[in-house]
Amino acid sequence: MFTERARHTFQLTGRAPHPALVRAYARIKQAAARTNARLGLLPPRWATAIDRAAALVAAGRVPDAAAIDVLQAGAGTPAHMNVNEVVANLANERLGGRRGRYVPIHPNSHVNLGQSSNDVTPTAIRLMALELLGPLDAELAALVRALRRQAARERDVVKPGRTHLQDAVPITWGQVLGGWAQAVDDARRALGAARAELSVIGLGGTAVGTGLTAHPRFRALVTRELSRLVEVRLRPAPTPVSTTWSLRPLLACSAALRGAAVDLAKICVDLRLLASGPDTGLAELRLPEVEPGSSIMPGKVNPSVPEAVQMACFQVAADDHAVALAAAAGELELNVMTPLVADNLAGALTLLTRAVRLLRVRCVEGMAVDRRRARRLVAGSLIEATALSPYLGYDVTAEVVKEARRRGRPLRDVVLGHRLLGERELGRVLSPAALTGPRATDVALRRRVQRAPAYRAFRASLAEE
Repeated sequence: MFTERARHTFQLTGRAPHPALVRAYARIKQAAARTNARLGLLPPRWATAIDRAAALVAAGRVPDAAAIDVLQAGAGTPAHMNVNEVVANLANERLGGRRGRYVPIHPNSHVNLGQSSNDVTPTAIRLMALELLGPLDAELAALVRALRRQAARERDVVKPGRTHLQDAVPITWGQVLGGWAQAVDDARRALGAARAELSVIGLGGTAVGTGLTAHPRFRALVTRELSRLVEVRLRPAPTPVSTTWSLRPLLACSAALRGAAVDLAKICVDLRLLASGPDTGLAELRLPEVEPGSSIMPGKVNPSVPEAVQMACFQVAADDHAVALAAAAGELELNVMTPLVADNLAGALTLLTRAVRLLRVRCVEGMAVDRRRARRLVAGSLIEATALSPYLGYDVTAEVVKEARRRGRPLRDVVLGHRLLGERELGRVLSPAALTGPRATDVALRRRVQRAPAYRAFRASLAEE
C-alpha cells in the first residue's frame, strides 16, 4: 500500500497533517464522486459508497486518514493517497468487500478519478486556509470591539505621546487604543482580501493543469459541488496551468498573517512598556495579574500575556518565511513544496487565532488606565510646548522650555511669569482638545501676543544673547 510505504519512509516531524487539511481532501473526494456519477463515469452505487466513506473521514471519525508525517514526498502525494486508500477501503467495506483488496473500488481508478495530487493538494490547502480563517476573523473582530470599548471609556484621558522613546506631543488614551483597534481591523481586512484569492481553485486541472484524464465538464461541475459541501463560493481558476506551480494566493494569505502578527507584536511591546514599573517605569497602564512574575522576587508581576503573544507573533513571521521559500521553489509545471506550505500555514492560522484570543481575554478586557498617573505625567512635563509654538514662535517657545527645565518649573508657570500669555488665553491654548487634535491657530491671538510689550522684550533679550 502507498500509505504504509510512505508512513515508514517519512518520519521527520512526528506530526500528522492538520485535521482541516485531511477534512479538505475528504470533501474533494465527496465532490469528485458526486460529479463523476453525474457525468456517468462512476456507477451511482459506487459513487455513493465513496461519498459516504469520505464523509466519515471529513467528520474526523477515521484516525488512519492522517497516518503520514506532515513533511513527506513532494506535492503532498502521500497524504493525498492516504485519503484515497482509506476512502477506498471504507467504500469497499460498505459494498461488502474487504480492506486492502480494492475491489470493486480502487483508490486511483475510482476515488481519484479526474484528479491528481497536483491539483487536489493545492485545492485542499486553500480549503484548509479558508476554514481556519473563520475562527481567526472572529477573534480579530472581538479584539477590535474590546479595544474600541476601552477607547470610548478613556477617550478624554490625556497622556504623554512619545517618539524615539522621548517625550512628544500629548495624545489621549482614546486615540492610542483607537489606533490599536484600527490596526487590528486593517489586518482583518487584509486577510479578507486573501480569502477572496483562496476561493479560486484549479481542481480538474490534473497533473499539469491541462485537465488530461478529466471529463471536459468536470472542472465546472466539481467546483460547484465542492462549493456546496464546504459552504464557500469557489470559482474555477481561469488558467489551471498556473495553479499547479504558483502558490501566490497561499503566499498572500501567509503574508497577511505576518502583517497582522507584526502589528500585534508592536501592540504587545507597547503594553509591556506602558505597564512597566510599577514604581520605576512608565506605569500608565495596569495589566491583569495572571501569574507570579518571579521565582526569586516576591510580589513581582510580569506582563506575561503580552510576552507570550509577542513570541507567538514571531513564530507566525517565521512560518511566513518558510511559506515564502517554499512558494519560490516551484519549477516548470509544478511546485512540490506544498506539504511545507500546508504545515506552516495551518500552524500560523491556528497559533495566531489562539494568541489573539489570549490577548483579548486575559489582558485587554481586564486592563485599566491609571488616570492619575497620566495627569501627573502631562502636568509635570514640557510636552505642551508644541501647542505654544504657533503663538510664541519656535525660538521663544524653545527658550521657555529650556528655562522651565533649568529651573525645574512647570511650563505654564514660566509662560505666565514672563507674561507671554494671560492665564485664560494659556488655558485655551493648552486645553486637552487643543493638545490632541487638529485646531486652527487663532491668528488674532497670535498677533496680539506678538505685539505685546512683554513678548517683544523677551524676544529682544534673546537677540542680545
